[in-house]
Amino acid sequence: MTPLEFDARHLWHPYSNVLNPGAMHLISEAEGVWLTRDDGVRMIDAMSSWWCAVHGHRHPAITGAMQTQLDRMPHVMFGGITHAPAIDLGRKMIEFLPGDLNRIFYCDSGSVAIEVALKMAVQYQVAQGHSDRVQFATIRGGYHGDTWKAMSVCDPDNGMHGLFRGALPIQNFLPRPPIRFGEGWTNDPTLNGLGALEELLDTKSRQIAALILEPVVQGAGGLFFYHPTWLKKAHEMCEAHGVLLIFDEIATGFGRTGELFAMHHAGIVPDILCVGKALTGGHISMAATVTTETVARGIGESAASVLMHGPTYMANPLACAAAMASLDQLSQRDWQADVGSIADQMQHELEPARNIPGVADVRVLGAIGVIEMDAWVDPSVAHTRAPQSGVWLRPFAHNIYCMPPYVISPDELSSVTAAMVALARVM
Repeated sequence: MTPLEFDARHLWHPYSNVLNPGAMHLISEAEGVWLTRDDGVRMIDAMSSWWCAVHGHRHPAITGAMQTQLDRMPHVMFGGITHAPAIDLGRKMIEFLPGDLNRIFYCDSGSVAIEVALKMAVQYQVAQGHSDRVQFATIRGGYHGDTWKAMSVCDPDNGMHGLFRGALPIQNFLPRPPIRFGEGWTNDPTLNGLGALEELLDTKSRQIAALILEPVVQGAGGLFFYHPTWLKKAHEMCEAHGVLLIFDEIATGFGRTGELFAMHHAGIVPDILCVGKALTGGHISMAATVTTETVARGIGESAASVLMHGPTYMANPLACAAAMASLDQLSQRDWQADVGSIADQMQHELEPARNIPGVADVRVLGAIGVIEMDAWVDPSVAHTRAPQSGVWLRPFAHNIYCMPPYVISPDELSSVTAAMVALARVM
């Protein structure tokens, strides 16, 4: 049995049918922006391996930091024990984080970071005497992970977890903000989408612990870019009603949208922030839930003073070392200029796709490029074409998109945009 035959018979890949898993590429090596198959075929990783490998694969500074840590201490529990990698990373993260976000809870994945954020919000509200505030509000089109409570704040009808909506807790879903990023803003609440939030908070704020959303960019919900002013106004309304604000920046954090964090487009800071993916430069799984001193003390000074969560691999030293090295790379290079150049080039090279029949929209924000089609895009077509085009794309829903590593060269990026436009022509 060949490796691919074994894989097809015994391994279950994400979001796949085990009876028909589709085309599969056996990758033997990854370096920089390139993936190499076992037969020597090379493909540019236009996905940054699900949006995390912002510095490219096998970055020597990150792998070197991990190797040094591996030789010293690969892992140790974080309960009752601490270590230098966790402390050093905490110091570095606080340098990057805006406002009063200074209490860090390390997690082992993005979904877990969301679970922790939801727990924090409920425990804080209970500690303030609001024991009925256990529900959450969010906007349609969102995606926050695959674990149970996280699924409950994903879009229940059109999202990835609609199958489970009858089993999940019922949350409060608002219309997606209707005004797109870059469009003109209106203060008319019937046109800007804030009327629904105002009505919800006026009638149900005493049952709502927090509003959770992806700021500015909805990722797996369709790569929808919405107006930052919606966030500013929502922030003001939440504060007025005592509802916490949670930002899920797992996909957008650390430069992906052209700002260090997507929240910077709106100039506001949430009560709780979730980060992950690019935190370690995509070299090992790690995430974090960060909150303010106010929320942390509100929980700590209450009768139920212990935050009830503790992942086994919390603050894994290898992951902390990788994250420290990844953040050092952001500090040492002009990532904003890199992302700006990527955005300008993608805008220019993807624009002709607007004239292709079946293309509904073309949009770019930072190092995110999207060709949205009128109809569902069959990912197997892109997967089959990848070896010939030399570009690894993984479309979803109606979107042919890329989120390339920040270190991609102009020529490599031209190969990516050409592959996207070519794929749009055959869909």
